[in-house]
Amino acid sequence: MIAAVAMFSIMDTAMKLLAARYPAMQVTVLRAFSSMPLVCSYIAWRGGFRGMLDVNWPLQLLRGALGIAMLTMFAYGLKSLPLSEAYAVFFIAPALIAALSVFILKERVDGMQWLAIGVALAGVLVVLRPEGTSFISLAGLAVLGAATCYAVSAIASRILSRTDSNQQIMFWLLVMIGGGALPLAWPGWVALRWDDWPVIATLALSGFFGQLAITKAFSIGKASIVAPFEYTALAWSVAIDWALWNTLPDRWTLSGAAIIIGSGIYLVRREAVHKEAEHP
Repeated sequence: MIAAVAMFSIMDTAMKLLAARYPAMQVTVLRAFSSMPLVCSYIAWRGGFRGMLDVNWPLQLLRGALGIAMLTMFAYGLKSLPLSEAYAVFFIAPALIAALSVFILKERVDGMQWLAIGVALAGVLVVLRPEGTSFISLAGLAVLGAATCYAVSAIASRILSRTDSNQQIMFWLLVMIGGGALPLAWPGWVALRWDDWPVIATLALSGFFGQLAITKAFSIGKASIVAPFEYTALAWSVAIDWALWNTLPDRWTLSGAAIIIGSGIYLVRREAVHKEAEHP
């Protein structure tokens, strides 16, 4: 999981660099299609494309649409937000997943878990600045929207995993994101610069290896133990912000991130306790 988070931090850094020069929707297309040759090679190595069309198409289409919205809003937010601040807001996703699971998956959430969700939402407000004119900026709201899309997509993925394989889920998500975002990005398409190809290659490699690592992490370890390591992304983002842009998170970002991370870890551990009690 630590390796996966490191890869995704590098991927998001590449997205931030590209978002400074290209429209957000075009960055979404580049994210999807740049990894496609690697994903296709991996699927061919794992046994080929037999049965690739036998999937749950409604949920696959839903995840594709959510993926386009998530990546585009996240790329837009990265244009003006430091990586650490964007991550701090995005950390609300586990709390949103817990809340949505009640209404969609009919899972049980007790009073303490609802309290933790409320505390996490308060943490987001802290990150978005409780003072000054920048309170709830458009970029911050875009990242919050991306986190919401990610949470809904994660719920859909839980249902999808009952019928579709990891290879099918990974392949069709990239195909639908790239294929769906390309017509939307084409009218405002900006010609790619030769200087940016190393960044695009970094985007492809880090996204691909990050996905492999996170899939492996959850396949061999308990979610309650593995998931909290996702929050090491904050350390990576602070280091990258300082190294590339000479910026450090302020006290509001750090305070809000601490609140959100604490709530997220509590929710993950609480869910593990409930599962153990129901299914010893």
